[in-house]
Amino acid sequence: MQIDPVVLFFLLGLAAGLAKSDLKLPSALYETLSVFLLLAIGIKGGLILAKQPILTLLPQAALVITMGALIPLLIYPLLRSKLSQVDAASMVAHYGSVSVVTYAVGVAFLAQKQISFEPQTTLFLVLLEMPALMIGVVLARLGPNAAQSGHGWRKLLHEVFLGKSMVLLMGGLLIGALAGPEGIKPLDLLYIDLFKPVLTLFLLEMGLVVAGKMGILRQQGLLVLSIGIILPLLLSWVGIGFGLLMGLSLGGLTLMAILAASASYIAAPAAMRMALPQANPALSLGAALGVTFPFNILVGVPLYHQFAGYAA
Repeated sequence: MQIDPVVLFFLLGLAAGLAKSDLKLPSALYETLSVFLLLAIGIKGGLILAKQPILTLLPQAALVITMGALIPLLIYPLLRSKLSQVDAASMVAHYGSVSVVTYAVGVAFLAQKQISFEPQTTLFLVLLEMPALMIGVVLARLGPNAAQSGHGWRKLLHEVFLGKSMVLLMGGLLIGALAGPEGIKPLDLLYIDLFKPVLTLFLLEMGLVVAGKMGILRQQGLLVLSIGIILPLLLSWVGIGFGLLMGLSLGGLTLMAILAASASYIAAPAAMRMALPQANPALSLGAALGVTFPFNILVGVPLYHQFAGYAA
């Protein structure tokens, strides 16, 4: 069976990290690749959104926001039985939010199989960043932890809506929508043609990062492993269910499953570090980045495509 080179680059980084290799990408390059991927994903979505009337997307956008709010409420009772209130709240914020890179791998997977999908899934990606972060903080502030729960709503709102990932995704979406295909055409070589090559470099670095998080498995291995694998499998069906309500194609259902099954390791850790400083970041980041991210990249994406095929 042929393996996508994107996955092979991730495996190379993971193997190098586990073998204690001195391979390391410069931090400035890692930041640059992050900025590029976020902008490129936003622009690609905006280009196709430019061809669609916005009003027709409002019902789907409302359903996506509902899904983003429902996921943390569904999984909180499960996590609360194993974790403290604040750690469970932080975890639901991570798993209710999304992974941009996992979405990008899903898009590359569909492109390799020549499966089309609805362009508004990029808008869904942006919308799903917000609800879970807010609900996670609300859950943590209920009850005895309320007095110790962070720095206030104004700073949290600033972090959620004006954080790097949100600004770049939404900015790219607006640039693509306003400029249109003809306006962006001179930039196609950079933002369209080079998207997958840049993604391979980013995943090489992510393999190294994941290898560095494996220590958490030695400390709370069974709990973190269970959360990191069981949650995405369950949540993928939530995404498929909402995708069916929206009448999406097989490709759209696959991406909805991927979005629901993914976990944030960029926006959520930053927001939770500020809003819930007493939460243990090793637990949430260990599960989201150390387990769920590699599981989704190696197994989840093709598996969720099969799930979507069963449901379509």
